[in-house]
Amino acid sequence: MTRILEGRLSVSPHTRIAIAVSRFNATITEPLLTGARRVLAQHGVADLDIAWCPGAFELPLLASRMAQSGRYAAVIALGAVIRGETYHFEVISNAAVDGLQQVALTAGIPVALGVLTADTLEQAKARSAPDDANKGAEAAMAALEMVSLLENDVG
Repeated sequence: MTRILEGRLSVSPHTRIAIAVSRFNATITEPLLTGARRVLAQHGVADLDIAWCPGAFELPLLASRMAQSGRYAAVIALGAVIRGETYHFEVISNAAVDGLQQVALTAGIPVALGVLTADTLEQAKARSAPDDANKGAEAAMAALEMVSLLENDVG
């Protein structure tokens, strides 16, 4: 017998979600946050905490504290790292992504990755636009699906 386990975009109305947002590149992260909030509201999530940190490098620590608090079913991490002329882009991108993955594995709750790593400002703007390409909205959908999967099927 084969069972197929998949999450849904529906969660309990009492599901509490945290969003950790990088203030650096706010012209990109604010629209990501708007996209995430739109999706969460569309799917009935009303219990939401939003915390701002200085940059993408600080996101893993903030997400870790939120995840380990036991108050949230998932954490959504939103940030934007745009390539410059130095190696800094790779250092920050790798640290943020690796750190957020470690938070999810350690805390045992979904940590949705909404950190853009773009070559240009134009690419980042396209991925934070208020349409179906918004990566903040995608991160919120991933968080909801994983919460549903872990709580209802795998847990």
